[in-house]
Amino acid sequence: MIGVYDYTVIATYLALIISIQGIFISASGRPEVGLLCLMMCGMIDTFDGRIARSKKDRTEEGKLFGIQIDSLNDLVCFGVLPSVIGFSMGMTGFLSRIVLSLFAIAALIRLAYFNVLEEKRQQETVAERAAYLGLPVTTVSVVMPLFYLLSVYLRLNKTVVFTVLLLLLAVAFISPLKVRKLKLPGIILAGLLVIAEAGLMIRMVF
Repeated sequence: MIGVYDYTVIATYLALIISIQGIFISASGRPEVGLLCLMMCGMIDTFDGRIARSKKDRTEEGKLFGIQIDSLNDLVCFGVLPSVIGFSMGMTGFLSRIVLSLFAIAALIRLAYFNVLEEKRQQETVAERAAYLGLPVTTVSVVMPLFYLLSVYLRLNKTVVFTVLLLLLAVAFISPLKVRKLKLPGIILAGLLVIAEAGLMIRMVF
């Protein structure tokens, strides 16, 4: 069988399964559950790189496969799933569909360019990456649920809020911004924010 099969890809496959379920559920009119799936994908993505690096005897082919599969998975989790969630929340008009399409395209470009840079970087050094060029697409897993909760509690128009938000995120994905990689304190704070968001979202769902 072609491909690489070891524990380093389990988290990636799990995130893909969750995102696909999120797409199905969001398409059936349950965007809150889709947002929960999006947050779970974001949490898994936080650790999948560390899981991959824990295997000391990875072949060069395995490393390259890991880069590709991670980005392909991220496109579904953080490009396609958010677009379907937005559509299920009322972004069904012509302008909204254009924004949703641009968002997915920007995520695709960001991930493909990251692959190019990461492959070159790994050929030059074994050190961990210190910063990203362009806003990481995983940011949507924190920002989108936050704005959903704000739009609910402040009674804002979700279509307007998410049209603006996803357009701004799309621009940030492909802008030459240097975003420093989160250290442990930043990861903890982001994790606490996601837990708080998930708690509020679960109360809405159940």
